[in-house]
Amino acid sequence: MPKKAGMEAWKKKRRREYLEQKESRYYIFCEGQQTEPQYFNGFKKYIESNPIYKDMVLIEIEPCGAETMRVIAQAEDYVRKNKITKGQIWCVYDKDSFPAERFNGVIERAEALNAQNEAVQYRAAWSNECIEFWFILHFSYYTSNNYRSEYIEYLNNKLTELGIGKYAKNMENIFEVLWKHGNPKLAIRYAKRIINERQGMTPAMIAPGTKVYELVEELAKYLPEEMKEKFLV
Repeated sequence: MPKKAGMEAWKKKRRREYLEQKESRYYIFCEGQQTEPQYFNGFKKYIESNPIYKDMVLIEIEPCGAETMRVIAQAEDYVRKNKITKGQIWCVYDKDSFPAERFNGVIERAEALNAQNEAVQYRAAWSNECIEFWFILHFSYYTSNNYRSEYIEYLNNKLTELGIGKYAKNMENIFEVLWKHGNPKLAIRYAKRIINERQGMTPAMIAPGTKVYELVEELAKYLPEEMKEKFLV
């Protein structure tokens, strides 16, 4: 075997061994390449700095640059190619102007995959219309069904009022901004209330609405104690 090929095979073997040591594994596939990855990288950073959980929890974040059904397709491909045998596979995506059948289809596909393998479970952290709606809930109970531009205008005004400056999709510190200046615990409560009030409706019909809080609750369990209390009851 050529030396280069042998080294690559060794690296892949070592990586599989490393992954298998982690008790809890989260693979997060983000529709966007900036906003969502930046936000969830905040969780990853603080969890990996927490001596209690850093050796127990694996968080991998994959920017997809794709929408709705293509996100879960990329997730499936990743799981297959990397021989993932255990973990939660999260698809983070927005409704925007995509057809309802594609938006709802992610959940339908996830349910079909989950029935095939209990050890690898797919979850949908959707937002209708966009993840900025989840960010807004950190500051107020907002129920107006608006376009992304109006959500961004709200965030611009709120962050300017706080002395942070305008909101930007590539904000590297968006996690810190929301954690320190907003109220994650209230955001979770507000998001749950909206979902509960629309029982029986499909995700495409729940506008505005978001299930990002489900992934946030999962990850917040592993944050340092002084941070965790701002997220969980």
